[in-house]
Amino acid sequence: MLAVCIAAIILSVTLIVIFSGTGATRVACIGDSITQFSTYPNDLQTMLGTSYHVREFGVSGSTVLFSSFTPYIDQREFQRAKQFLPNIVIILLGTNDARSDYYQSIANFVADYEQLVREVQALESEPKIFLVTPPPIFDNDLDLSNANILEGVIPSIGQVAEELGLNLIDVYTPLVNHPEYFVDGVHPNNEGAQIIASEVYKAI
Repeated sequence: MLAVCIAAIILSVTLIVIFSGTGATRVACIGDSITQFSTYPNDLQTMLGTSYHVREFGVSGSTVLFSSFTPYIDQREFQRAKQFLPNIVIILLGTNDARSDYYQSIANFVADYEQLVREVQALESEPKIFLVTPPPIFDNDLDLSNANILEGVIPSIGQVAEELGLNLIDVYTPLVNHPEYFVDGVHPNNEGAQIIASEVYKAI
């Protein structure tokens, strides 16, 4: 047990030296299960290299909309993301907002998203913020609609980016003709995650 504790301490110190002591640029990946469970944050770390420290703060089922069961703004991971004091923040949300019951409140999406973004903008690290469009949704059993993504979610994200002067990353377009890159019609496999990471990398 003592050996395990010592190993954990050594690992923690090593990470601090690698990522903090060298002044690595801190990148927070905020999002839902696409961020939490796909390899995209790890792929992004590999692409950016050791001068960056990428951490994922995904919450499965989370939404932009405050009226859902899991609004991201209320999640512990959001608090942890802010405590990380990132220099760059990547926000990939909106997929779960396309669920038929949540989508009924789409008129509130822009205001809710802007409030979330303002909390990030208030950080003393003054991070550069990138909004990412959700990837396409294919046939699925999760009650998620690609039409809702196209007609409501993506235009609303574009509006937020324009109104707040934020960078917008499109991962919908490079994935729209690749249903084979999704394990269940919603969540990307390794190939899909690499495309997401590549688009984010190019934007950074």
